[in-house]
Amino acid sequence: LSRPASALAVVPARMASTRFPGKPLVAETGRPLVLHVADRAAQAASIGRVIVAAPDPEIIAVAEADGVEAMLTREDHPNGTSRLAEVVERLGRDLTPDSVVVNVQGDEPELDPGTIDAVVDALIRDPEADMATIAAPWDPRDDPEDPAVVKVAVGRNRRALYFSRSRIPFVREPADAEAETALPLRHVGLYAYRRSFLPRFVGWSASPLEELESLEQLRVLENGGSIAVAIHPASGAGIDTPAQYQAFVARWKRGPGRD
Repeated sequence: LSRPASALAVVPARMASTRFPGKPLVAETGRPLVLHVADRAAQAASIGRVIVAAPDPEIIAVAEADGVEAMLTREDHPNGTSRLAEVVERLGRDLTPDSVVVNVQGDEPELDPGTIDAVVDALIRDPEADMATIAAPWDPRDDPEDPAVVKVAVGRNRRALYFSRSRIPFVREPADAEAETALPLRHVGLYAYRRSFLPRFVGWSASPLEELESLEQLRVLENGGSIAVAIHPASGAGIDTPAQYQAFVARWKRGPGRD
């Protein structure tokens, strides 16, 4: 299946971060963090347009000065998905109901563009799915009991059955512990949506399982929505703290041609 460069990547970002205020514009690499993310999104073969979406004029100014399309959004969004929905609503006829929109978190400067292509491809391959996400093969360095590492169970149709901070599946028989199907799949929080689905998603109130597990994607499953899943290797998480940013800067400086 071909992947036309027609999907839209939206990079939501905001200056107000509890653990790392001003995070999008930190620039110890010589380039603001949010622009590193926009660069990665633009490198994906499936992406035809990248928009930085933020409630802060200073983020918009930095993006536009670099030639990156940006949109000043409202301040009252409860999450990035809601900010995404505002962007697609304002784009109007630029998008069709089946247009694919990818939420690229504004704090993931090392995101593999191939992972973006995989999530777009998963949604294109499943025309009846509302959205798509990524499940990564289990990393042996991760603890399956760690609630910070979200797990996903996937059906034979490559759609999500459930997401949990607990280990799923539970291996009842010790003899089955070495089976490939006994290994958890690690959920990677990259999402692609059909444009027509976003207003439905943000119109739903928080659901019981979503609140119990603190996982927004469960709202989709509880309301009967469908999530296609791409099984694709993916590493690392976003940058939440100054220490994580310093580690990124050190890796960046060790990169090719930067010695």
